[in-house]
Amino acid sequence: MQAQLNKNWKSKFFSIWLGQAFSLLGSQIVQFTLIWYLTKETGSAAVLATSTFVSLLPDVLFAPFIGALVDRWDRKRIMIVADLFIAVVTFILIILFKTEQIKIGFIYLALFLREVGSTFHWPSMRSSTSLLVPKDQMARAEGMNQTIRGLLNVIGPPFAALLLEKYAIHSILFIDIITALIAVTPLLFVSIPKPVESTKKSLSSVSELFKEIKLGFQYLWNWKGMFLLAMIATLLNFLINPGFTLLPLLVTQHFLGGAVELSLVESAFGIGAIAGGLILSTWGGFKKRIFTTLSGIIGMGLGILLVAVAPSTQFKVALAGIFITGVMNPIANGALFAIMQSNVSPEMQGRVFTTLSSMTNSMSPISMLIAAPVAGIVGIQGWFYIGGIGCVLMGLLGLLNPLLINVENEGQRRMKSAECEQATNQ
Repeated sequence: MQAQLNKNWKSKFFSIWLGQAFSLLGSQIVQFTLIWYLTKETGSAAVLATSTFVSLLPDVLFAPFIGALVDRWDRKRIMIVADLFIAVVTFILIILFKTEQIKIGFIYLALFLREVGSTFHWPSMRSSTSLLVPKDQMARAEGMNQTIRGLLNVIGPPFAALLLEKYAIHSILFIDIITALIAVTPLLFVSIPKPVESTKKSLSSVSELFKEIKLGFQYLWNWKGMFLLAMIATLLNFLINPGFTLLPLLVTQHFLGGAVELSLVESAFGIGAIAGGLILSTWGGFKKRIFTTLSGIIGMGLGILLVAVAPSTQFKVALAGIFITGVMNPIANGALFAIMQSNVSPEMQGRVFTTLSSMTNSMSPISMLIAAPVAGIVGIQGWFYIGGIGCVLMGLLGLLNPLLINVENEGQRRMKSAECEQATNQ
């Protein structure tokens, strides 16, 4: 059933959305608590880097396989099982902390397994949204998603820090189990339409699974405009992620600040993300969503350049740049996902989203390997110049590319063609 024909889409979508918001809060608290524990117990940058690495591995290695399964399995059941699986991992951590048998290796394994669950959950939720929400409301729905993520980035870490002052870690981790149950509850009562094609095929062998993964990549590759959009998202991660990783050094070495200044930077981005998400959810973006995405990318580049040009005595200028970047981030990303949700065939969305996730997440370690020596040569602000100029140029060149500008028109043509083919075959 198509989303626009679903008269009760608001009650269904918002009940799931609210439950997932609680689940995200629980995940934020667990993530902060575990990272704080590693920081306090080891004080090792290598340990923290390893924790980040193991958290990225499932997305990079397994996302394409998981996407093929998501497109064939019941997405509602996947979300339920994924939420409960993550809760079980947290419960095992609670036992290990309570009995004082916790080891750093166990935490690495828990971070890895929790991310495996998230890698199943994320594309299931994204692709289910396109089956519940009317296409003309997709950008607003994505704006709400970006808003809640920005809000949780602001309140999650300080809330977890406050809890750490009063409670033992094993008690704090129980929150994740409670929020997982809250997230699962509405899923038990809400029906999610299934793509027509997913009901016709099943994966019965490993070779068929690889064939489905290949089809997902070919789907993007053969649609040049959508492939360009995926490449833009990948390059965006390459340009921006190292700058945010190097922010603590920029704050301490260039602005001669401390923990307070670093927390202000993080808060400025989080508050900006909330504002940007609210703007997108209220406004909905330009009629052609690609203009919204490219405008957001140009805006992010200008914000990053403001950080790059800020003198050491003008920390407020850098804060303004970080805030602008935070505002533009959900506008760019929200519209980008709305384009994909509205134009990629529902039965292909799991594979497309996980292929995109694998591409973008693989950029984080690669970009850091390149950015670290480059920043050593041109300075930390030098990378912000590279990132800012790169984003502005990418956005401007995108506006001149016909394949990219017409990606939504091509998407509607493809979907109508598929509908006609289905009608002919019936």
